[in-house]
Amino acid sequence: MPVATPRLPAASRPGEDLPMIEVRSTPVRRDTAWTSLLAAVLLCVALPSWATDATPLPDSRPDAQGVSSARLQRLHDYMRRATGDDGYLGGVTLVARNGHIVDWQAYGHADLARRAPMRKDAIFRIYSMTKTVTSVAVMMLVEEGKLTLDDPLSRYLPGFQAPQVMIGGTADAPKLRAADKPITLHALLTHTAGYPAGRKGDEQAVKLMERIDPHGATDLRGFAERMSHVPLAADPGTRFGYDGASLELLARVVEVVSGQSFDSFLQQRIFDPLAMHDTGFSVPPAQRTRVVDITTTGSDGRLRIADGPSARHPGVPLNDYTSGAGGLYSTAGDYARFAQMLLDGGTLDGHELLGRKTVELMLRNHLTMLDPPVTQFSDAEGFGIGGYVVIDAAKRGQLGSPGQFGWTGAASTYYSIDPHEHLLAILMLQHLPREDGGKDLPRISRNFYDLVYQALQ
Repeated sequence: MPVATPRLPAASRPGEDLPMIEVRSTPVRRDTAWTSLLAAVLLCVALPSWATDATPLPDSRPDAQGVSSARLQRLHDYMRRATGDDGYLGGVTLVARNGHIVDWQAYGHADLARRAPMRKDAIFRIYSMTKTVTSVAVMMLVEEGKLTLDDPLSRYLPGFQAPQVMIGGTADAPKLRAADKPITLHALLTHTAGYPAGRKGDEQAVKLMERIDPHGATDLRGFAERMSHVPLAADPGTRFGYDGASLELLARVVEVVSGQSFDSFLQQRIFDPLAMHDTGFSVPPAQRTRVVDITTTGSDGRLRIADGPSARHPGVPLNDYTSGAGGLYSTAGDYARFAQMLLDGGTLDGHELLGRKTVELMLRNHLTMLDPPVTQFSDAEGFGIGGYVVIDAAKRGQLGSPGQFGWTGAASTYYSIDPHEHLLAILMLQHLPREDGGKDLPRISRNFYDLVYQALQ
């Protein structure tokens, strides 16, 4: 399967010769001044105005959009401290209100040596923020009448006709029974399909899944085939269990229903219309110097480069297959355009990706069948289609609004949209938190969002 890469306009692709130019009947071939001028003209034609101005959304003075410039200084001061010598290498923040960017900053550095200053157009591995993109792709096919949320997964993928639930035993000798209902596309979108998800009691099911090794597949077809042998840890619709496999299966459904590879579908239907030129499953070699180093904290308490191919070779694909659960690279600017599209009801700059009612459905809590209707991470958050939904802002214990929607990536990337406040906020870092309980950098997303909301007038 081909790997999607962010596409540059033809005029800016390195290594291509420019055509002969006639000037006063005198042929000029590759003259530096003229080729530079032509390249600049072609670039302006090929790219939307925001790209040439390096502004993904219109700029505005904060106070003109009801955001205090003075109070934003608190956010700036905090981020400078958080990306100081003893903190994160660096980060990018972007805040927009009423469709206008009111604050877009880069802090710290992009490399472990702390020599390269962070750029606002730096490229990050966004991991699970990919899930919202995949969810949008599925909902586009729903709008076209090519599938419905209640459809069983088995209608599109073989091997899922009779799902089994692991109710005991071990990975060596599992005890199974038939699930009481089929796995639906809705269950996959909302993480209620019942797959092993690290919840208490899932240990043996997780071990069995690791032996089957769906993540070792080289394409989405192979991933789905391996997953057809993985038993559930609970009946569909009985619990929220956050897992990546559900979104990989949905990515394969997109391929089957659309007749396109998953990366081609995203490129043609989402990234191109939204002018997300730096978003894809890999980064073109000429742009890989913009990829931020990904760190983790070693046993000595110091930052080091994280393990994995994309850490050693920034910009290479994160998975052997095009992962709908966590495979994308992107920038704060690109993802701001995607998030603004959702905040604006499915349309941006005249490109309608989704209808208004579809986006409304995505931003509602879909866990109402559960008691309480919340995720495994917060008793104040439900889950929509593609992200959390704040259902109790007071219980959540941080500034925000009921109906606020968003998600995060494993390497400390975050986004949130707030329809009530017409607000979007993005925080991009590149650090994998430790899972062993050892000394690590403090997580700063709660502080970040508090500092964004306290600046609202």
